[in-house]
Amino acid sequence: MITKKEIENAQKIWGEGVVQIGALHTDRSANETYTENFVNDLYDFDNKEVLFKPTKAAIDQFRITKEGAISYFIGGNSKFSEDKGFALQPWTQVRFENAALILEENRALAMGNYFFTDTNGQDTKVEYTFGYRKYSNGKLKIDVHHSSLPFSIVESV
Repeated sequence: MITKKEIENAQKIWGEGVVQIGALHTDRSANETYTENFVNDLYDFDNKEVLFKPTKAAIDQFRITKEGAISYFIGGNSKFSEDKGFALQPWTQVRFENAALILEENRALAMGNYFFTDTNGQDTKVEYTFGYRKYSNGKLKIDVHHSSLPFSIVESV
């Protein structure tokens, strides 16, 4: 059974990775290498298509390939011209608040809000759903990643 602690650890590692991508924004080569390793280590692209819907994507809003995911995090890929590199912000912290978890033998889902803290200490609240698969080596890999900004009602005058 996948445990709550395993999910929280995976979320901590993911958040620290996003922060590190931003910390490397001035060294493109190191940034690309780190981001590729980050995606390889945490996402299940080597075994299947991953259902990845990033927060700030409107044209190519579904990224089912590793190339599309890497582009979202660091930009610079002409196939995904809208990508500016979400993780290049840079962020100083990512904090998860799980609303609910579904824990099964080799599968888990987590849903809630995560907060990205910028260098001015301001948080950006984002809604997420992550799906995890656990392999025989005990490693969790993300195979569902859906993020969106909270709905905002704009009242007309």
